[in-house]
Amino acid sequence: MEPPSPSLKNWSWAQAVMLGYFIFPFTPFNPINPISMTKQSQEYLDNLRHSCAHLLAAAVMQLWPNAKRAIGPSIENGFYFDFDFGKDKISEKDFGRIEKKMREIAPTWDGFKRHELPKEAAKKEYPGNPYKHELIDEFASKGEKLSFYKSGNYWDLCRGGHIDNPKKELQHFKLLSVAGAYWRGSEKNPMLTRIYATCWPSQKELDDYLKMREEAEKRDHRILGEKLGIFTFAEEVGMGLPLWLPKGTIIREELEAWAKETEKQWGYQRVATPHITKEELYKISGHLPYYAEDMYSPIDIEGAKYYLKPMNCPHHHMIYKSKIHSYRELPLRLTEYGQLYRFEQSGALHGLMRVRGFCQNDAHIYLAEKDVPGEFARVMEMHKYYYDRLGIKNFKIKLGLRDPKNLRKKYHGDDAMWKRAEKLTREGLEKSKVKFEEDIGSAAHYGPKGDVIIESVIGKEYAIGTVQVDLYMPSRFGLYFVNERGEHEQSAIIHRAPLGSHERMVGFLIEHFAGAFPVWLSPVQVAVLPISDKQVKYAQKVVDELVKNNIRVDFYNRPESIGKKIREAEIQKIPYMLIIGEKEQRAKSIAVRARNNKNLGVMKLDRFVDRVLKEIKTKKI
Repeated sequence: MEPPSPSLKNWSWAQAVMLGYFIFPFTPFNPINPISMTKQSQEYLDNLRHSCAHLLAAAVMQLWPNAKRAIGPSIENGFYFDFDFGKDKISEKDFGRIEKKMREIAPTWDGFKRHELPKEAAKKEYPGNPYKHELIDEFASKGEKLSFYKSGNYWDLCRGGHIDNPKKELQHFKLLSVAGAYWRGSEKNPMLTRIYATCWPSQKELDDYLKMREEAEKRDHRILGEKLGIFTFAEEVGMGLPLWLPKGTIIREELEAWAKETEKQWGYQRVATPHITKEELYKISGHLPYYAEDMYSPIDIEGAKYYLKPMNCPHHHMIYKSKIHSYRELPLRLTEYGQLYRFEQSGALHGLMRVRGFCQNDAHIYLAEKDVPGEFARVMEMHKYYYDRLGIKNFKIKLGLRDPKNLRKKYHGDDAMWKRAEKLTREGLEKSKVKFEEDIGSAAHYGPKGDVIIESVIGKEYAIGTVQVDLYMPSRFGLYFVNERGEHEQSAIIHRAPLGSHERMVGFLIEHFAGAFPVWLSPVQVAVLPISDKQVKYAQKVVDELVKNNIRVDFYNRPESIGKKIREAEIQKIPYMLIIGEKEQRAKSIAVRARNNKNLGVMKLDRFVDRVLKEIKTKKI
């Protein structure tokens, strides 16, 4: 049905409301294209930002001479510097004067001059500064040179990595926020003041970044999660242990139901494993002692040590091992949404993105080594399927490889096994044509690790899941199959988790959709809004029909103005509003308004139900 004529004379109240006469119009966000951001090399950006960290510290030390400096590294899209201000307290209100001082200092810096000092002389440069003294002792004990870099009148202990012309290049910066941070990330250490900032090669790039950051703040899943009633935390429960509210539980259950349906169609078999496990299992897997710092302390049960489960892999290996397998059964794909617990430093916890308890979309595929590349490519097809359906346009693999300088301490297995695993992984990536980049030193202790990085609609990247080729665990657990020749052949394993954990995926989707979930994922899909009490009885019949069709509905039958009801439905980002006035009641129809302020006109309820059910079935974005 076409929208009604602009004349108000014959409009119903519901139709007038739908066209926005009672609320502000909705303005969709026009995302920034990340490609428009700087094309400078990452090394240059890191050097630029680290140089700007020196400039920040120089300004702070002039304004607060008694402050003690700690560290100031570059990070993604910016940098930070940690200070101990003693009894002084600073806030974002101080940013104006700090930035002013930075702009006064920058023109006096011609470059960065390096020199070295012996240990005791280096310490004298930082009287009463335990943070610098600790770093100096640590570097000296490793035989590292204690290098200092000086610009203008400011110098600092530093390994290097600076720009050539600071007076020209350090112009486009902005201080962003203040936060508390434990020294070296341990809550056993003093709390320092961390100033976050950013720096870019040009004013346009800085402005683009600040605009994108502003949009990202509007989409912050921690704020929207509370506002939309999705999750909460309680001090009495514990840090990093989210509590899912009814609406959040709907979202995670919809995701899980979708994954179960998809995996069944793709040939996976579901299993379930316990939350606690004897210590011996993690000794077999090799996670002890290599992974001990990420596990919670064991509990004693009848003289045996049990751990909270930090990963599903060893349990799935024991399920595979419970019977002899023929090559005809392979690939055997075992999958589970398993509840896991990993220790994270309190300073690293971040809403749903980094937690201590989470439920992971996990699977392990047991197969012949020769079949790994083809199955790996098939796994990546599944990733692409999920991400396409969620409107995720870009994803890539960060391929974690061994650190050649630390082979004995960090990794199990021999060189031959690692080379085969890396070769198979690369073949699988090439076959799947997925973008990937290498990351030396971030391999798992038993094999190369592929972290799956997805990108939100505003260009923000998240590590969401993993995909790994494992040739080590089969030897530890004695996992094999009977091949075509009747011989025992060692199995290979592919680990995969395309949807990651409920926690991180829901956190990502909140930010990706800015809380405005597609109909199939929305905790409330339809709001029914009678204009007055006279329409409540008919509106209840509408609600009953929606519920009968398994459509999630909120009934706004409170004695409030229609404008207030609409504002509340808009705030809750409900996809559809059905506004019912006298004309709709007489015609046994409904006036439909979509979340994007689009008037869909007056229609019969059965037509609307068909529309919503189709969107749910097709998982329309």
